[in-house]
Amino acid sequence: MFTHYIQYLGSFFMGWGLGANDSANVFGTAVSSRMVNYKLAILLTAVFVVLGAVVDGEPGIRTLSEELRGKTTLEGSGTATPEKLRQKAVKTAIVVSFAAAFTVVIFTLLKMPISSSQAVVGAITGVGIMQNTLNIRSLMEIVACWIGTPIGAMLFTFIFYIIFRGIVRKLKPSVFVYDPIMSILLIVCGCYGAYALGGNNVANVTAIFVGHGMLTMEEAKIFGGLTIAFGVLTYARPVMMTVGKSIVKLDAFAALICVLSHAVTVHCYAMIGVPVSTTQAIVGAVVGIGIIKGGQSINYKSLSHIWVGWLATPIVAALIAILFYVLSNLSYVPA
Repeated sequence: MFTHYIQYLGSFFMGWGLGANDSANVFGTAVSSRMVNYKLAILLTAVFVVLGAVVDGEPGIRTLSEELRGKTTLEGSGTATPEKLRQKAVKTAIVVSFAAAFTVVIFTLLKMPISSSQAVVGAITGVGIMQNTLNIRSLMEIVACWIGTPIGAMLFTFIFYIIFRGIVRKLKPSVFVYDPIMSILLIVCGCYGAYALGGNNVANVTAIFVGHGMLTMEEAKIFGGLTIAFGVLTYARPVMMTVGKSIVKLDAFAALICVLSHAVTVHCYAMIGVPVSTTQAIVGAVVGIGIIKGGQSINYKSLSHIWVGWLATPIVAALIAILFYVLSNLSYVPA
């Protein structure tokens, strides 16, 4: 399928990092509340991530590969040959994928929250600025969705909390019935969340290669889904256990509400073709729970730390992409 594997190394690393970090947003609250076994959680996440990427990944891939960047380098102008245009497209795709992956590595090492969606869009923006091909309108639409993601998840949390609390109060199940049902519901919602993660975030891994004609849509969905799943299976534990504890401590019921709100929010954006941050979605849901509990239980220091990471990620990614782009276009001129 691939003739030059090095071209896809940045994309593979991005997918791996996305799976390793963002899988915590799917089952992290369920695992940390000890309602779902860790090994079962990562296995189900890996399976449904691939399924979501293959079935629902196309809209997001098209958004990043076509709309954000105006005229692609493949269209060209002047007397440039098709081969030169192809080489330029390959170089651009590599710069974007490596800049985004490098950004994720930096913030991971700094132990700061990351958004792979913001890293990729930031990298594409940086290259778009250098090539004068940036679609400002599409960029603003994506930024608006970034702002709307945690707010939407918070609103879903309020709605689902009221609905499910009413059901529990009406049925009044015993603890022997309540715990098994909660475990099943957390697994079902977690699978849905993993599906939404794959459908929404596969674009962050492979969209740039589709935009430059290096991968077909089907190849991009399969390759992206598998790399995310690989990250889930190999390195999800370090962050899985911390989600839901650093901002607000969650019981099983609150964990269920958060997972469901996160999944619905991310899936809505996947269907309209806008890659958003699953981290922003789960944080919005968790903060919603904190507000319902009165606000005193929210760790505002952790929340401010997360906000700094969100603001810095696209800016740093854009700057790194600009640096990589300049370095990749340097040429040696003999004296």
